[in-house]
Amino acid sequence: MKDNDNPVEERYTQWKSLVPVLYDWLANHNLVWPSLSCRWGPQLEQATYKNRQRLYLSEQTDGSVPNTLVIANCEVVKPRVAAAEHISQFNEEARSPFVKKYKTIIHPGEVNRIRELPQNRRIVATHTDGPEVYIWNVETQPNCQVIMGATFSCPDLTLTGHTENAEFALALSPAGPLVLSGGKDKCVILWNIQDHITSAKDSPAAKSGTSAAGKQKSYGSGSANSILTDSPHVAPQGIFKGHTDTVEDVQFHPSSTHEFCSVGDDSRLILWDARIGHEPAQKVENAHNADVHCVDWSQHEENVLLTGSADNSARMFDRRKLTASGRGTPLHIFEGHTAPVLCVQWCPERKSVFGSSAEDGFLNLWDYEKVTKKREETKSTSRRSTSPPAGLFFPTCRAQGQSCGFPVECTRSMDSSQCVC
Repeated sequence: MKDNDNPVEERYTQWKSLVPVLYDWLANHNLVWPSLSCRWGPQLEQATYKNRQRLYLSEQTDGSVPNTLVIANCEVVKPRVAAAEHISQFNEEARSPFVKKYKTIIHPGEVNRIRELPQNRRIVATHTDGPEVYIWNVETQPNCQVIMGATFSCPDLTLTGHTENAEFALALSPAGPLVLSGGKDKCVILWNIQDHITSAKDSPAAKSGTSAAGKQKSYGSGSANSILTDSPHVAPQGIFKGHTDTVEDVQFHPSSTHEFCSVGDDSRLILWDARIGHEPAQKVENAHNADVHCVDWSQHEENVLLTGSADNSARMFDRRKLTASGRGTPLHIFEGHTAPVLCVQWCPERKSVFGSSAEDGFLNLWDYEKVTKKREETKSTSRRSTSPPAGLFFPTCRAQGQSCGFPVECTRSMDSSQCVC
């Protein structure tokens, strides 16, 4: 088959030719194994021409070696510093000199989701192909060699409560040391880890640079269950039931420790308030026309939420306009993808900008303030528009995956559309 007969490769070739025009800077880092999750961490250092940023990656192996959580440091070049010639000559088969591995944690199971604790950036949580949530102190965990027969790293904490696998729905509160999870058991579970992360930080094990339990188990010897025994366990603070199918994603209110939301394969968007009990506070019965895969809560407008779905669309809701009967009409519907939307995330700097990634291989950046203007322009002309969907101002291809993200510190020093993973 010729390259031009493959639409994916054709799109990629077109995108690659436009890289010097689209981006102020671009780094490509080729991993040995596929990555199911990536996440920006804190900014570590500022310099004249570039900043150093923490980056979390996962590697899903074929079983010959264990799965890993990789902690890397990424040098992010500042605007108008990198030469266009350098950007256009990147090699997608090579490892970027801007991305340097800092530490490797051998993870018990694949890493499906990574989230960091805003109050303590050394603490991250991971979801795997099981019912547990793992908590890691990335500074005190030992650096491991990824070889056959290597030992599993021991989590600093293991959060229990799910009765079935909880693979993707995971969030940590920006307002307090709280963890939220959802899974196939149709439950949303809340944990408070305040006392545990304080004791872990001050413990002799942490000071000696070993894992919380001070032990590791052999990979490939059926020892993952033993690790769960060695790692300190934390029971739920609350279990919330309102979904009728798998919970796919959860998110906290940006400034409240009591309010959060969830979406699932039942097409529901549910808002919860722990102060009023374990029943839904508000809900939308049919937020989309198919499974809802992802949700994010605006940091700038506390009543506005984003959702993404298997119906190929992203939708924006205002919780003040949700009715008691479970009905809610979205403020806007964004239809720029041709496959299920797997991730949506608000930009931390510009309140009207968000990103969406999907199975069609595209990472799209949107500006909802352009939607109204675009609709007015469309009404004023009788000709059918061939322009991109309203609000879409930046598509890039070969971004197929389950995560997209803006680094908070990074976007404070550069344009929000130029620093995404």
